[in-house]
Amino acid sequence: MPEAEAETARRDLPRRTRRTRFVCISDTHNCTVKLPKGDVLIHCGDLTNKGSTTELSKQVAWLEKAEFECKLVVAGNHDLTLDAEFYEQYGRYFHHNQGPPQDPAECQALLARSESLIYLEHASRVVRLASPGGPRTTFSVFGSPYTPRYGRWAFQYEPRDDEMAAALWGDIPLDADVVITHGPARTHLDESRGAAQGCEVLRQALWRVRPKIAVCGHIHDARGAERVRWDLRNGHMRYKELGVQQWEDPGVGNEKNSLVDLTARGGNPLDNYASSGVAKAPEPATIRMALPLEAEPEGANPGIGTRGLSGDSESVWNDQAALTGRLGRRETCFINCAVQTASYPHRGPRLLNKPIVVDLDLPVWNDSAPDD
Repeated sequence: MPEAEAETARRDLPRRTRRTRFVCISDTHNCTVKLPKGDVLIHCGDLTNKGSTTELSKQVAWLEKAEFECKLVVAGNHDLTLDAEFYEQYGRYFHHNQGPPQDPAECQALLARSESLIYLEHASRVVRLASPGGPRTTFSVFGSPYTPRYGRWAFQYEPRDDEMAAALWGDIPLDADVVITHGPARTHLDESRGAAQGCEVLRQALWRVRPKIAVCGHIHDARGAERVRWDLRNGHMRYKELGVQQWEDPGVGNEKNSLVDLTARGGNPLDNYASSGVAKAPEPATIRMALPLEAEPEGANPGIGTRGLSGDSESVWNDQAALTGRLGRRETCFINCAVQTASYPHRGPRLLNKPIVVDLDLPVWNDSAPDD
């Protein structure tokens, strides 16, 4: 076999996987919570109430002490000083009673120069867990602090500016396994006061990327998890969904973890597979699907996703970049891991949610590593 063909065949082989545990938190707003053990810690922003140096220093110190091999952090709209342009314009309105103005460069350095935290300000990273005692798995991650504007806060864009939103969320790489955003996608863990608060353009971008997990916070009262089955059927419209499988929190009222088990060992593995460079779905007998590929589940909303950014209704198969060689990415688990339960935690008593723990099968990057 020619060398090039042999390399292609090697890449297409299903890769050995191991369970990797993610511990997900968001919207801590200056508080600290007990963190379960895990391999990767994710903080989806709003570490603070107003982003002062004192607030950020305490939150960063807490996160740096946490014992995880990898710790991923994005900012939120309350972390004002991490958005230097915003703070230059509006910072004095927030910090006028706190002495001299805060220094955004100093605040950003707390995260950017941390030796144990990976700070993602609308950026991607490939992570390899290399600890001898860890799973030795790999994944690609994209993280961003941006949310649609609601009031005067940092890292925001106009909610009706689809062009700007498309430019932002078009930066998510198609090979991202994990997407971390401060705010949610529309209709997925974004309901507050009876209305959806998330970004529709972000939802459409996640349809194209179809990561394994999409983690967010921002909407405190929408905390939870759900598995979304994407509609990739020939002849159907872009951005549609087949249905949603809701999560029941096993950690309510007890000492158990709030666990989302997406592993084969757990019995209901996530239907999202992509080999190195080329997506290849497992054989049907090896996976339990949350929803049949050809079924239109009762209660699904056929109107969601029928309109593209330009108002077109093109067939899904015209989006070749999103689909060619990537049909193994059929399902995404959405997680809203807001810790604070109240919408305005700085105005009343603090009631806290547990972190959400996510177990995920990820490929082992070191093929010479021994099996479990």
